[in-house]
Amino acid sequence: MNHLVFLANIGSDLVGTAKETGQRFGVDTPHLVSQIISFCIVAALLYFFAYKRILGVLEERRQRIAEGLANADKIKAELARTEAARQDVLNQANTQANKLIEEARAAAARVQEQETQKAIAAAEQIIAKAREAAAQDHARMMAELRREVGRLVVDTTSKVTGKVLTPDDQKRLADETSRQLAA
Repeated sequence: MNHLVFLANIGSDLVGTAKETGQRFGVDTPHLVSQIISFCIVAALLYFFAYKRILGVLEERRQRIAEGLANADKIKAELARTEAARQDVLNQANTQANKLIEEARAAAARVQEQETQKAIAAAEQIIAKAREAAAQDHARMMAELRREVGRLVVDTTSKVTGKVLTPDDQKRLADETSRQLAA
């Protein structure tokens, strides 16, 4: 019981000290309470109407950046796959060319000198056609690759920036990508 009386005395002393300090510094309690309530209202309004929307915008931007990075990885994988396919076509063309050369040499060993010259000429012509076909295939594949990479860059750019690109912007991006791939 004595403890409760002691605590009550301490509490009243603290209240008295707080009032005395407030009066000394010119604190007006009704105005202080109204300012605290106004601050709480403003803070709540900002939280519900501004802070949540800002967090939403930041989350949306983070997702767009993640999508852009994923698309960039897809483009790299597609480029690597296309390069591997191109190399495979070149290897097959070289294998076929080597096979044709071997056949021409075997035929040349069985034929007289005149027939040997004809067979070598025919083999060289076939190799030239095979190389020309391989070069045309390579040029066609590179053109397709440039168009595809240009399209993917335009799609990725429009997704990352979040705006619809004009045909001029799309053409400019595709041209820049083609120049960079050619270099």
